Amino acid sequence: MHHDDEPVFKRSKWDTNRYYYNPRNPIGLALIVITLLFGAIMMILMANRAGPFKPAPDPTSWTLRYDYSWPPPSSSPPGH
Repeated sequence: MHHDDEPVFKRSKWDTNRYYYNPRNPIGLALIVITLLFGAIMMILMANRAGPFKPAPDPTSWTLRYDYSWPPPSSSPPGH
């Protein structure tokens, strides 16, 4: 069997506008394996909320918080 004669992509039998990776071509088989590995790694990262799916840090943990009351007590009129 000559793998060089097989195309990397083949036209789908059910839909003429769709193509799929050809597992009989070594490059097509490698693309199938890479796609499956990538999908599995992304699912694991999503489940563990890691990598690009890590939640944003709490902004109050690194910023200063100021609690101002307006008007400041020193600027209120005398006698009140």
